[in-house]
Amino acid sequence: MENQKGILLESGTNELEIVEFEVANNKFGINVIKVKEIIQPIPVTFIPHVHPHVEGIIQLRGEVLPVVDMLKVLGIPTENRNPQQKYIVAEFNKQRVVFHVDNVTQIHRISWDQIEKPSDMYQGGSSQVIGVIKSQDEMILLLDFERIMVDINPESSISVDDVKKLGKRERTEKKVIIAEDSPLLRKLLFDTMNEAGYANTEFFENGRDAYDYLEALAKADKQIENHVQLVITDIEMPQMDGHHLTKKIKSHPDLKKLPVIIFSSLITDDLRHKGEQVGAEEQISKPEIAELILQMDKLIL
Repeated sequence: MENQKGILLESGTNELEIVEFEVANNKFGINVIKVKEIIQPIPVTFIPHVHPHVEGIIQLRGEVLPVVDMLKVLGIPTENRNPQQKYIVAEFNKQRVVFHVDNVTQIHRISWDQIEKPSDMYQGGSSQVIGVIKSQDEMILLLDFERIMVDINPESSISVDDVKKLGKRERTEKKVIIAEDSPLLRKLLFDTMNEAGYANTEFFENGRDAYDYLEALAKADKQIENHVQLVITDIEMPQMDGHHLTKKIKSHPDLKKLPVIIFSSLITDDLRHKGEQVGAEEQISKPEIAELILQMDKLIL
């Protein structure tokens, strides 16, 4: 998993690979970048009074990791558990966790524009689904693993209190564009940006919508800095990911002067080169919101 070759080592291709796994005969996906390894189940040590989605902990090569039961996360009765079992060891948001699934089947290479945003009719306010992938006659649901972990441990999310420590601020004259597909994180970012004084923000659900907006502004007035001072983008988004968005901004004759910060759970030492290759000014790992605000101040004040 960690020695990936080919086009995905390039940045800004708007492609990703997903690990397809099954839970109770339903098909789901996780970005392969999040996956460190896939192992057979090993004995779990029970921990009292933990979140009901957490089975317990395991020790893997000296590291203690929590095990999350995806049947419980998805609200599926445990009697529907498949006899085939696998553990997906994942890393994101500066944390490692094990997801207990029924089976891991294959890896798909797809483009982000093949991933459809869930309809509001079936997504709901608490859904963990961030995208739907149509594969032949089947559908694979791309899950919001950041939200799953925030539901289990709210302290792992973006905190307004971290921004309050920076003191009272006034930044309303600065316009900030934010591309983030998660409704939960859009709300958290809205609250924290307001607390930080950046009240003049506009949010987009994916990179394509953000780019179309910026491109339209540039056509109307080549001096884009008169309208927008900064772009913040997630990486994982349907239609257009954050690396591709950054690459397009930095390749545009009028938009390239805009500073771009990539704010994602996928910022690691191993993957930082991807953001550098597409020209991002800064890359900050979620949930380091105070660091994000400080870097915003440096870039546009």
